[in-house]
Amino acid sequence: MNYLINRKTSYYWNNFSSHSFDVNVGVGQGSALSPILSALYFSLFFHIFKKRIKNLDLKISTLSFVDDGLLITQSKLFHLLNACLFSSYNVALTLLSKFGLQVEHSKTEAFHFSRAYSTFNPPPLDLSPIGSPLLVPKDTWKYLGFIFDRKLCFHKHINYYANKAISMVKCMKIIGNSTRGLIPQQKHLLYKSCALPIALYSFQLWFYSKALLSYPLNSLGKLQKRAATWILGVFKMSPSYGIEAIAGLIPIHLHLQKLSGRSQLRGYTLSTNHIIRSLLDNSPNHPSPPHDLSLSTLTKRQHGLLKSHVIDIDNRFNKVFPAFNPINLELQPGNRISDTFSNQFSFHSFSSSNDPSFKSCIQ
Repeated sequence: MNYLINRKTSYYWNNFSSHSFDVNVGVGQGSALSPILSALYFSLFFHIFKKRIKNLDLKISTLSFVDDGLLITQSKLFHLLNACLFSSYNVALTLLSKFGLQVEHSKTEAFHFSRAYSTFNPPPLDLSPIGSPLLVPKDTWKYLGFIFDRKLCFHKHINYYANKAISMVKCMKIIGNSTRGLIPQQKHLLYKSCALPIALYSFQLWFYSKALLSYPLNSLGKLQKRAATWILGVFKMSPSYGIEAIAGLIPIHLHLQKLSGRSQLRGYTLSTNHIIRSLLDNSPNHPSPPHDLSLSTLTKRQHGLLKSHVIDIDNRFNKVFPAFNPINLELQPGNRISDTFSNQFSFHSFSSSNDPSFKSCIQ
């Protein structure tokens, strides 16, 4: 989507209005201004859209990232779901056309989630009366790099990124072999910096308390063993935990626990009007109203049955000191302890060339 392309503007001052001027700045989708302009442009659209949805008594939640929008609803009957989605899509299409924007119907998709153990075949969503084709629900759905399935098992997501990381490790072998090229320390750094972050992309989707982890840990374990084999240059039949320890790689389940704990604590540093905080914090002093899907709307039984990374963040919040402020003045440069009492700190440089014992340890 391009902004400020083939547009006109006029200026108003009290009772004076100027004639129209051509505005063709040319801010494309790849520009750094694109997310900022889209947020400013769509804020009024969502404000009007929510009011009209509320007047029509449609239970729809919206989510948007630049020009990718979502309409979310839930029900136990498919015909109610399709009717609600059809009405809300029609409202959004009418408003967007008035805003001077066009919807690419070819990119419109429909997807259904279900907690039923048996397979189900949801009916298609017919949008032909408003100019969109017949939408057949897909088995998998990719949004912003996340691959969803109908049961929210995320097996497709794990396989996609694990195989992508394995392919990268295979390509790294052309850099060198066991006799020349990169040393093991450089291979270790290359794997942790390039391959492992790809394999663990958005791990919060499937790694949380009480989650079934046998499948993802098995897939990621194969990646870790292949990387350790490449780092050390050993045989493939070598024991996994042994070569991982020699290569200096943390077991994958412990590495995930470390990243998950940091991610949970990072949620407390978010601003109070962040969407994640609106799902968690519902105190009277909260600047924005609670979210429709906030944890406070759940019963005690529902809260106990729910399993997600958001629940882990909420449980971790109860263990964090509430007076913690990530942008406190004492944490700013010039006000830190090392800056205020700089005369009471001393630093001694160390040179390995002057220490013979150090040389004997690394030879």
